[in-house]
Amino acid sequence: MAVGPPIDDLHFAMEPSVDEVPGPNSRRLLDRQAEIDSSAVAYPKRIPIALEEARGATVRDVDGNTFLDFFAGIGVLNVGHSNPYVLEGTQDQLESVAHTVDFPTEARLDLIDKLREIAPGGLAGSSNVVFGGPSGSDAIEGSIKLAKHNTGRHGLLGFEGSYHGTTAGALSLTAGKKYKKGYGPLLADTVHVPYPTRNAGVGSQDACERCLDAVKRKFEAPYGGHETPAGIWVEPIQGEGGVIVPPNGFLQGLRDIADDNDAMLIVDEIQTGLGRTGEWFATDHFDVTPDAITMAKALGGTGLPIGAMLYHEKFDTWGPGGHVGTFRGNAPAMVGGLRAIEYIESHDLLAHATELGGYLRDRIAEVAETTPEIVDVRGKGLFVGVEFEDADGNPDADIVKAIQEYCYENGVLVWSAGRHGNVLRLIPPLVLTHEQAEFGMDVLCEGVRATTEDSH
Repeated sequence: MAVGPPIDDLHFAMEPSVDEVPGPNSRRLLDRQAEIDSSAVAYPKRIPIALEEARGATVRDVDGNTFLDFFAGIGVLNVGHSNPYVLEGTQDQLESVAHTVDFPTEARLDLIDKLREIAPGGLAGSSNVVFGGPSGSDAIEGSIKLAKHNTGRHGLLGFEGSYHGTTAGALSLTAGKKYKKGYGPLLADTVHVPYPTRNAGVGSQDACERCLDAVKRKFEAPYGGHETPAGIWVEPIQGEGGVIVPPNGFLQGLRDIADDNDAMLIVDEIQTGLGRTGEWFATDHFDVTPDAITMAKALGGTGLPIGAMLYHEKFDTWGPGGHVGTFRGNAPAMVGGLRAIEYIESHDLLAHATELGGYLRDRIAEVAETTPEIVDVRGKGLFVGVEFEDADGNPDADIVKAIQEYCYENGVLVWSAGRHGNVLRLIPPLVLTHEQAEFGMDVLCEGVRATTEDSH
């Protein structure tokens, strides 16, 4: 028997309904925010909307406009906004006990058991879980400590195009210079090597081999220039980098290099985990067992903050207090995570994400046949990227911004990604219905046509 309501019953509507955007109430709150909130606020500058309610794959602003959400809080709301089955559990837990540090609770242990069950490859049933701070950045910090502690080395190896967070260690691994500007030295002996991309100048398998050779040199070349890394940190599919799906063999190559050099392979599943790509973890697409995976975002079930790391039990060499964080016992978030997994299982949302993601990519591919500005359509499951270039073959972020604005004005929320901001990124909740997908893609495809025709 399925838990919770069917996905068709989760939403305000099957199609968007917008009048004036931004409406007067949104403008009032946006103006108020501009006066008193931090200058670091980013999203409302691109999508001027003030939120009031959200259900499933729909968002309603303070003026009553209803949007289809193809963004899901940067991949946080995999089972949708305000999923009743998740909310029921989190509310019950909140009324019982919320802040538990690392004392045992049913919520904590049940979530750990479930994560051990769905863990990729050889981690299933042979792993432990540690909760630290409430974000993905915190999970990455924990993984850095784990790798250093178990190898006795201090170097870190990440990839160009990567995003792992913005705390000091996570920011050291993050490749984007814009995130680091003005913050001075970060962790020493952190190196970045190429990640195999479409435009690497060579075929994908050749690019894969060249990138793996670059990784291997950092470990084994006597004049590689840096300390031998303690571990390799990699996104199985790069998110902020542009929804980059690596060639088959890339993750296995990293696994082999890590094994040959007594290093840890840490896979960042913060954005791709818990069903986003049509598998529990994107690593599952490549049949590779990492030593550790980091997660957050969708782990809280309904947007509650929680970060965690799952790692092979042989690396559980910490003593008491070896990794801590005040909010490592957010019991409502743990219930939320467990119930979200149960909802995904009960409604077969992994298969749904696979099928619906294929539909989204097929719709865009049809438009791409007559739109030379679209140079690639890619992704796995409901993790979709569409890359744009201008007539001279240069990355075109302006087209993406214009499409994003068109979609917003017509009731669909989408976002961008990519090293140059020229990738349209679609990451809707896994509970998006076929009807909503059709309406949303009608708007998006018309936005692509209108925008590119205007640029000709």
